Amino acid sequence: MSPTPILLDGKTVSQQVLDACAARVRSIIDRTKVTPCLATVLVGEDPASATYVKMKGKRCEAVGMKSLRIELPAATTTDQLVARLRELGADPGVHGILLQHPVPHHINERAAFEAIPAAKDVDGVTIQSFGAISFGLPHAGYGSCTPAGIMRLLEAYKVPVTGKHAVVVGRSPILGKPMAMMLLAADATVTICHSRTKDLPGMVAQADIVVAAIGKARFIKGAWIKPGAVVVDAGYNAGNVGDVEYEEAAARASMITPVPGGVGPMTIATLIDQTAIAAARQLGVL
Repeated sequence: MSPTPILLDGKTVSQQVLDACAARVRSIIDRTKVTPCLATVLVGEDPASATYVKMKGKRCEAVGMKSLRIELPAATTTDQLVARLRELGADPGVHGILLQHPVPHHINERAAFEAIPAAKDVDGVTIQSFGAISFGLPHAGYGSCTPAGIMRLLEAYKVPVTGKHAVVVGRSPILGKPMAMMLLAADATVTICHSRTKDLPGMVAQADIVVAAIGKARFIKGAWIKPGAVVVDAGYNAGNVGDVEYEEAAARASMITPVPGGVGPMTIATLIDQTAIAAARQLGVL
């Protein structure tokens, strides 16, 4: 059993990111007289999604950016959503676009994501953005916000990544897969696991860094964690619990993210910061 682990405090680090972002926004406005703008698109009336969109809007305004909120009815078709996203993509007054996901089941989410121009894909959800990050070309796209936020959190706490074995549990195209690519780019040795992985406990037990991104409450058992490992819980499930058995994992880990207060704040801060960067690029001041 390890001593009390260091908490990877996403609230503190995210505020540092937002403070730096606010300075960037002031500089953009001073130099161009244009206020960066994030457009958020919400389809339907899911209460959790509405809360997330509202929170993102508040963070935008806190750093001095505009927040444009577009709400579409649940009956919106894929073609209608794609058309609206293309309108926003063509609007020079909009510098970043976020489609709140998940969208209603009848919508082709991938088609909707791909309607967002890469230059405004500040949530890092398009194929081009994923390819850019995978190939180490950050100026050609933006990182998916949750894994990009996790990398910032690890950097802030000076977590050694080079040469370490990182196990990512989850393979979604906007979390698990880009997480693996970012860790690989940081010279970790990466294993991607998922629901069909054989001997998942044994795989997790080898990890120096565990990223839980499977979307199932307390799925990763504390007993699986190697003593001294760094545990990053990207899950957020009903009851304010993550994908990891927190108390049991904390008894073995050297560092661990709380849920809430770990990965979530970093995701939002990264979105806001990438919007400011996108604005600076589009306005020719970066």
